[in-house]
Amino acid sequence: MATAIAILAAGKGTRMNSRRPKVLHEVGNAALLLHAWRISREIDPDLTVIVAGEGCDAIREFARASGISAEIAIQAVPGGTGHAVLAAQSKLAGFEGNLVVLYADTPFVRPATLRKMLLSAESGSAVSVLGFHASDPTGYGRLLLNGDGTLGKIVEHADATESERLVAYCNGGAVCASNRILAELLGEIGSGNAAGEVYLTDAVEVANRRGLICRAVECSEEETMGVNSRAELAAAESVFQNRARRDAMAAGATLADPNSTYFSFDTSLEADTVIEPNVVFGTGVTVREGARIRSFSYLEGCSIGANSVVGPYARIRPGTKLCRGARVGNFVEIKASRIGSGSKVPHLTYVGDSVVGEGSNFGAGTITCNYNGVSKNRTVVGDNVFLGSNTILVAPVEVGDGAMVAAGAVVTKDVPPGAVATSRERQVNRPGMAARLMKKLSRAKKD
Repeated sequence: MATAIAILAAGKGTRMNSRRPKVLHEVGNAALLLHAWRISREIDPDLTVIVAGEGCDAIREFARASGISAEIAIQAVPGGTGHAVLAAQSKLAGFEGNLVVLYADTPFVRPATLRKMLLSAESGSAVSVLGFHASDPTGYGRLLLNGDGTLGKIVEHADATESERLVAYCNGGAVCASNRILAELLGEIGSGNAAGEVYLTDAVEVANRRGLICRAVECSEEETMGVNSRAELAAAESVFQNRARRDAMAAGATLADPNSTYFSFDTSLEADTVIEPNVVFGTGVTVREGARIRSFSYLEGCSIGANSVVGPYARIRPGTKLCRGARVGNFVEIKASRIGSGSKVPHLTYVGDSVVGEGSNFGAGTITCNYNGVSKNRTVVGDNVFLGSNTILVAPVEVGDGAMVAAGAVVTKDVPPGAVATSRERQVNRPGMAARLMKKLSRAKKD
């Protein structure tokens, strides 16, 4: 059966105290909305609708910039979760398949859980609701089961009786139902509750009155974690990082100190990579098999080749590719450059907008001057090149295969293959000059 996703993203998020929509705040360097959309893609929906309210322009622009393929429906006036699903119908007209309703501020639901909900719907459940057993159920809607284990109704905490509040089986938010039936059920719901809103959860009670079967699909409490404040955002970040660390180690990466390794939502570590303590991965990083990332390194938007070594104290910026067996040492910054197999950039060096061949070596303090104040220019270093310490390569410039550049050289012209380039003035020693100069400088300081 066809499947559609409705991602509810219209909440104001007033407790965030932010001008940005709540769902654009980030966990693992990805907006909450992006997490929800990525989860939904795993079940291959035929249609995705994002329901936005206040801040809809920012959400629409974010979706466009992030490559999110979804229709945007507008909930012009806040009216509750059921009202938001009805707002989504403007983009779901005529859709006859199952609709899965997700929340953009709940980033940890697993795709496998959504598949269980779809299976429940396909097995005869008119409305399937995500449920979990809460360690502290305060504030959550309660799932009240019938004697046969089907779901009788959901009662919000504010509307629950004292005995109902003792129930620990709680509403996880996500719902799966036939789009047509769910729209019909929501059309019968009033707003006579403590908040004066149309609750999506009331669809269960209406369905039961019709004699339809409703079920709860259980998941872990972690999957249902929502974000409504900065404190909850920080807690969600912790959950994300712990999950990413577990997944990385399960896939064969070694994390010497997992708690000091920080991942982004799209970090990819292959088997037998070794990550030393205090490493941070920005977005867009792939680390190939057998590579080692040493302590206090920061990587983003880059690819680290197999058996390469990075750091310690290295910064690898977007657009960088290290080929197999490359070495990048301490206090090195590399940006938008390709470092060939077996080449070494050991320490105290900046390489930007460059292409480096195989087996080349950068001496300490080497700098590529890639920016002239107006535009960026490219440096090309061939195979088996040796650059002496404190070499300055003023782009655009090319150093040919097998060439050498003497320490302290400022290279402004291309160096032919196999040549040795020098550009220092001849050294002149003046005997006895040091003492006289120091005396002169001392007198000047007193004056």
